[in-house]
Amino acid sequence: MASPSLERPEKGAGKSEFRNQKPKPENQDESELLTVPDGWKEPAFSKEDNPRGLLEESSFATLFPKYREAYLKECWPLVQKALNEHHVNATLDLIEGSMTVCTTKKTFDPYIIIRARDLIKLLARSVSFEQAVRILQDDVACDIIKIGSLVRNKERFVKRRQRLIGPKGSTLKALELLTNCYIMVQGNTVSAIGPFSGLKEVRKVVLDTMKNIHPIYNIKSLMIKRELAKDSELRSQSWERFLPQFKHKNVNKRKEPKKKTVKKEYTPFPPPQPESQIDKELASGEYFLKANQKKRQKMEAIKAKQAEAISKRQEERNKAFIPPKEKPTVKPKEASTETKIDVASIKEKVKKAKNKKLGALTAEEIALKMEADEKKKKKKK
Repeated sequence: MASPSLERPEKGAGKSEFRNQKPKPENQDESELLTVPDGWKEPAFSKEDNPRGLLEESSFATLFPKYREAYLKECWPLVQKALNEHHVNATLDLIEGSMTVCTTKKTFDPYIIIRARDLIKLLARSVSFEQAVRILQDDVACDIIKIGSLVRNKERFVKRRQRLIGPKGSTLKALELLTNCYIMVQGNTVSAIGPFSGLKEVRKVVLDTMKNIHPIYNIKSLMIKRELAKDSELRSQSWERFLPQFKHKNVNKRKEPKKKTVKKEYTPFPPPQPESQIDKELASGEYFLKANQKKRQKMEAIKAKQAEAISKRQEERNKAFIPPKEKPTVKPKEASTETKIDVASIKEKVKKAKNKKLGALTAEEIALKMEADEKKKKKKK
């Protein structure tokens, strides 16, 4: 029993010595350690990595909508064929409307069941089989973003979702090209398939669009980042100075009142006390008048007002009888005697016009015609 107790500390000591003997990298930058070299790929997981297989059977199930039933029924043999290569069973239940995937005794990859679960989830969210089957690759991941609960108003939600798609899907296509991801907008979810870095950007753009930030701003910054990534010197530097800073402008301004009340300057003294009716009468001298005199003054004021009103009314009535101003008559101009008319030449023209019939030939034309007829007769003889 003593031998194992003696061996244990020796083993531990050997391990610590081995750790100390590990070569330490000298004069190596931290940025080089953090960056992944170009063209590097993680080696594929094979049966040699896990020859004994899995201990327990794992399974996942998901429901699908009624409109996907026909498509899933058609492409299910292809799904089974793709999963059988990784030793995963897939079953389609059309009665319950569910898809199930489960591992078998031959399954050696422990993470393949998670990828199979993502595959059936994507198929349920209207992603085509050709795109969904890519999730079984090691360097491809997926993200299903739920956008239904981000906007309360239904009309506003539809507008923002359409803004994400863009006219004829142009915005979505631009996002796909910049992030190297396949994006599918369906109902209350956005499904994305591609590399991890691209999925992170897609999620940010989708959530910002639902928060009323137009996707064109994010697309602009993604284009700049793409160009900056090509430069090896700028990889380790901060890119904030190159990226555009968009200020959020509140378009819906508060409606200002028509009548603006200007606040007076604050004074610690109270305002002067307003004059009462008795004070006003005392100032004008009415207070000392008798009742008859006050009544007479009131009647005179009323009569003066009535007289003004009558005079105004009379002026308005008289306006209809005022004749309008006539325009001054323009005298006809006398014919100028300077320009003389040649009467003799006009008479000759009139005579010629009378003698000439409508459509008749002139004397010269008749002479030419006569000559032409004579020549024709000579030729015939």
